[in-house]
Amino acid sequence: MNIYKFCPLCKEKLVEKIEGGYQRFKCPQCGFVHYRNPAPTAGVLVVENNRVLLVKRRFEPYRGLWVMPSGYIEYEESASETAVREVEEETGVCVELDGIHAIESCFDDPRGNTVMILYRGHITGGNLEAGDDAEEVGFFAINNLPDIAFDLQKRILGKLKEEYISSADGDN
Repeated sequence: MNIYKFCPLCKEKLVEKIEGGYQRFKCPQCGFVHYRNPAPTAGVLVVENNRVLLVKRRFEPYRGLWVMPSGYIEYEESASETAVREVEEETGVCVELDGIHAIESCFDDPRGNTVMILYRGHITGGNLEAGDDAEEVGFFAINNLPDIAFDLQKRILGKLKEEYISSADGDN
């Protein structure tokens, strides 16, 4: 999908060319190349007492499925600021970030590919309540999660579940 038909710089009609090994739209007049890059997102993995904080999506895509609190990084906003903001907007709680958990690509969002910077964090205040684009919010046992949206989040939470099971087995 190309969002440009004409060059946003000089208004010349864009043509398809191989550029950098990929089929891209390029302006024959000024040389502008339309790169289709993934959108950056940030979120937070909050785990307390072997339970994960999740948000039920209010809107499409994947309405009614659950995700870790996350969202698009705004222009002139850092990834860490986005992560903290999204948690508060979606769950009503404030978090402090403890470090990066994962940086992964997401290819099954119909709005376009994304790259998620996922932090680990812990709650420092606020009241747990669904807000913004969340239908519900809650903590779920790592070994009993609801239906999760996005393959990326399924993979991350699946790995977390495997780690939880491995550590539980080691306790015996």
